[in-house]
Amino acid sequence: MSFDRSIKIAPSILSADFANFGAEIRAIEAQGADWVHVDVMDGHFVPNLTFGPPAVKAFRPHVKTFMDVHLMISPVDQYIEAYAEAGADMIVAHYEAGPHPHRTLQAIKATGAKCGISLNPGTPASAIEYLLDLCDMVLVMSVNPGFGGQKFIPSSVQKVRQVRQMIGDREIHIQVDGGVDPNTVGPLVEAGADCFVAGSAVFKGGSVDTPEVYGQNMRAIRAAAEGALKAAQ
Repeated sequence: MSFDRSIKIAPSILSADFANFGAEIRAIEAQGADWVHVDVMDGHFVPNLTFGPPAVKAFRPHVKTFMDVHLMISPVDQYIEAYAEAGADMIVAHYEAGPHPHRTLQAIKATGAKCGISLNPGTPASAIEYLLDLCDMVLVMSVNPGFGGQKFIPSSVQKVRQVRQMIGDREIHIQVDGGVDPNTVGPLVEAGADCFVAGSAVFKGGSVDTPEVYGQNMRAIRAAAEGALKAAQ
């Protein structure tokens, strides 16, 4: 994956039809998804339970773009290798998931996968200042992790701005996850984010039988984001 700060839309398959993941992944990619975002939850770190390594391995043959695996689990270190072997292109761990986030990031890098760190809404941007040199991406959670469809937390915009200032000229993506839609994406772009996870905002109203709706939803988010980017330049 070569680095650039162009707008990237990463639909979260947590909002897809669980009985039809392969077709759903193919549909969102055909309709313009840049990445495919996989939310892994353990029922402990967050109050929901989703995908183990076998599920991610099953998704892998259907993903032709880039599979971004967000580990909302604790402890996390002992599962990193399994998710890498399952085919994750990028593995994102939470700063809050364990006592040694630097070691966690080293473990991700050792697998050869791209490496990301995620911040919960209550964690300040400054917490990751000394971790950035290990990161390919910072994920700013703009809702409390665990469920889709939550309301966007406005203070996330300032956190993105702070992260962008800390990154400087380093080649690190800023991703935002939670409540992203055409109404919230603009200020996030202006603050410095370039990658946007969207679940319900992409999948609402569509299906594998009407995938054009996914395309319409993604184009609306992208248009708002690119409009904000152009205005900021």
